Amino acid sequence: MISPLVPDVARFPSLGALLDDALVRHAARDLLVEVDRKREASRWTGAQISARADELAARLGELGVAEGDRVAILLPNSPRWPLTALAILRCGGVLVPLDPKLEPREHVALLAHARPKVLVIDHAIWARHDTVPVEHVLVAEAPDGAELRGAQRWEEQARRGARAGARARSASDVACIVYSSGTGGRPKGCMLSHRAYLAQLGGLLALYPMAPGDVYFSVLPTHHAIDFMVGFVGPFVCGATVVHQRTLRPEMLRFTMQRYGVTHMSVVPLLLEAFDRAVRERIASLPAWQRTAVEALVSVNARLTAARPNHALSSRLLAPLHAAFGGRLRLLVCGGAWTDRAVAERLIRLGIPVVIGYGLTEACTVVTVNRLDPLRADTVGAPVEGVEIRIEAPDGEGVGEVCVRGPTMMDGYLDDAELTAETVRDGWLYTGDLGYLDAGGHLHLCGRVKDVIVTRGGKNVYPEDVEHAFAALPAEEIAVFAGNTLWPARTMSGETLVLVVRPKETDGIDLLSRIADANRKLPDFKRVAGVLTVDAAFPRTATLKVKRKELAAQLGALPRERVVAL
Repeated sequence: MISPLVPDVARFPSLGALLDDALVRHAARDLLVEVDRKREASRWTGAQISARADELAARLGELGVAEGDRVAILLPNSPRWPLTALAILRCGGVLVPLDPKLEPREHVALLAHARPKVLVIDHAIWARHDTVPVEHVLVAEAPDGAELRGAQRWEEQARRGARAGARARSASDVACIVYSSGTGGRPKGCMLSHRAYLAQLGGLLALYPMAPGDVYFSVLPTHHAIDFMVGFVGPFVCGATVVHQRTLRPEMLRFTMQRYGVTHMSVVPLLLEAFDRAVRERIASLPAWQRTAVEALVSVNARLTAARPNHALSSRLLAPLHAAFGGRLRLLVCGGAWTDRAVAERLIRLGIPVVIGYGLTEACTVVTVNRLDPLRADTVGAPVEGVEIRIEAPDGEGVGEVCVRGPTMMDGYLDDAELTAETVRDGWLYTGDLGYLDAGGHLHLCGRVKDVIVTRGGKNVYPEDVEHAFAALPAEEIAVFAGNTLWPARTMSGETLVLVVRPKETDGIDLLSRIADANRKLPDFKRVAGVLTVDAAFPRTATLKVKRKELAAQLGALPRERVVAL
């Protein structure tokens, strides 16, 4: 049952109106906490958040931001992110969240495409930029005396004073333009309406409501669709507290979870695996008789909570293990990439529910999610309220492309009617993911149709981005593929990137050594795991574009054993 403190989100015309209402209802509650290592850096009540958002809205108004104008946010997780977002909504503006971890050239390309009136950027990121195609820039956390190159400080006060209330927006207006992860090829800015966000939030709160006293630990970046919804909008509306931690080192995560009694988190599979590993190492370090006792209690807990999780029971039976997570952890939401069923089920047996879901930026966040009664780890769940799924052109085993429609779908890609028409047909969003529906209506994912590669850490990797890093190799042609694309498997486990190279005829060059050197300079999630050398030229179109599907089919006919591991 939804808490009586949670309003009927469907009655609000916009995100701004909903959040303004939440800040009034929870004016005295602590809604935001910022932690810097083991020190609490700031704490914000609903009233304080509202006052600062008004002040920021006045600053944006001075810079000419009006209804429908775009404002880009390039900030790491901190209270400055939601404060800025609230200010944009109060101006009637459109949020353009960008990934701080992208390279400056990638930021510039996306800013040029989005054409925001204002950019709000962290100083550490701003220092890496020579210039940006934006008229007005607000820089957050700039040190005293820092050269801002014509930008203004985020912390400065408005000259005219704050103005009250949000400018009215309708449900059909665009609330956010969110770019799909990665920047390979043409930019894909998903235009998401206020109606889509409200429908998404209503469906999620019906399944997993929060309440005052709950503590959400925001470890995923807030620019990402998942954390924006369940780590910002949802907790504020419910009166829960959001905690931001400046460093995500494991010991700092544990400290924050224990100090603040974290109840909810959204994680990617890599972090879930780290939690699982920590628990197994803790149990393995116990004397034999204690290990036996713990394993017996785990089995008892699993039997007693098979129908539905029971935190009160589990946290008493397995108190020392729960204490490692702060003792109050009631829900881990995991998505963004393939999740190892065995890892999720081990945590579930401990009484730490792992809810696995599936979503896309184009669908506002969540398409499917597992329920608690009973909790399953073998699927990515059933569709959320109002969302429909069908499988396009299923094969003999029912596997085909996953297609989605419903009120949470995007309005299209910004300034790209052609790509929108390719992706949305007759009201159905063609996801590019392969899957099937079981008899209970739960979705099972098997792989991807599109070239985009999703790593275990939830990162989308575009082949072009990785190929660029190897452009200086002595090679006629190079290409990057997901291993499971070349040699299809009915699993998304153990996904790796394979670099395909047609070498030049040069003597005395250690090609593998050169590849390894270039590989080390890439972020972890973009590194290739193996190299496949070929002699034949890549198939190409008349305009010399590589025919990736045809090339993949040719490579897939080769034995996987030909790949040389790095």
